Amino acid sequence: MKIRFERNRTSTVIVMYSLYLYFLGLSLRNTSKALVIFRDENKRSYVSVWNWIQRFGSCQIYKRKRVSAFIIDEIVIQIGNQHFWLWICIEPIHSSVLGIYISEERNMLIAEKFIRSLVSKYGKHTVYTDGGTWYDEACEVIGLKHYLHSSIEKSLMERVNQYFKDRIESFDDYYPCVQIECNLLHVHNWIQFFVSMYNDTIANNNNNFELEEVNIILN
Repeated sequence: MKIRFERNRTSTVIVMYSLYLYFLGLSLRNTSKALVIFRDENKRSYVSVWNWIQRFGSCQIYKRKRVSAFIIDEIVIQIGNQHFWLWICIEPIHSSVLGIYISEERNMLIAEKFIRSLVSKYGKHTVYTDGGTWYDEACEVIGLKHYLHSSIEKSLMERVNQYFKDRIESFDDYYPCVQIECNLLHVHNWIQFFVSMYNDTIANNNNNFELEEVNIILN
């Protein structure tokens, strides 16, 4: 994701950091004030931050067009005092994330809803999972082949799952959700932004997603 204004030559790191702060819940003005840590001659107003947000909103997060299969899994994440399910689908060759979904429950109806959203973006492909019965039922309804993932696919999925889980737990530790009956929009926005950075890093860094810029922003 290369969001940059050539006139001011604002670096991608600064733009991404401002988006990160905004999606954590800071206002436009407070986000612009936080950018003073970057000691250079350019001052960024809240209007600049707003423009970057609009740029990001027009970016395509899930860019991969050629998909060989869906590797899907779900993990438990804690948001505030509640636990939710984060559904993740990755592409087996490049390990890029194809889609995410947050739910309170884990069942066939939710699995079907998530898989249908993937099919609408990428078409019908074989689904590989850990063998949960909800996947069998959902794939049968949609008309997709479903198999247990191999040890290699399992390793890829577990690596991505753990990476996302660690980051989300850190997010909740520092910015816990205190809203009663929260609609999780702020969490979803933050994860979408994280997915965007993750996928861009995968695409530009030869499957090494421990890119220095991402670590600077997220640590």
